[in-house]
Amino acid sequence: MTDRLTHFDASGQAHMVDVSAKTETHRRAIAQGRITMQAATFSKLSEGTAAKGDVLGIARLAGIMAAKQTGALIPLCHPIPLTRVTVEFATDAAQCSVTCTATSETVGRTGVEMEALTATSVALLTIYDMLKAIDRGMVMDGIKLIEKHGGKSGSWVAE
Repeated sequence: MTDRLTHFDASGQAHMVDVSAKTETHRRAIAQGRITMQAATFSKLSEGTAAKGDVLGIARLAGIMAAKQTGALIPLCHPIPLTRVTVEFATDAAQCSVTCTATSETVGRTGVEMEALTATSVALLTIYDMLKAIDRGMVMDGIKLIEKHGGKSGSWVAE
């Protein structure tokens, strides 16, 4: 890790990082987050009886689509040709929660952490959107990078 903020030039102005001299490597990032809801809401989600349909199926597609748009959403993010994006969900009946895990991959000159984080965030937002008519008090939390691999800095895994 570096103490230097790479999105600012020597005079403190924001700029897009020049990655032209970097080596293309296989890069992979995994992000995760969770949404917690009322028991009745969780039942509708689990049983597939939510009025808007297959909540997790739609959220999966939304997460994948969001990862592909990350460069358009985050101002200084490079548009990246993704080679793979997965969005998976784990439900926890005891906690009335859904954990989303998104993985993004590319062969390129810059990492895919932002794509995995964007996929996770938008998938959770989609769950909220599809269930908000019955539960506006849902809470999204714990959105974080779990691990990243590739590039000059190599691998990093959260503790």
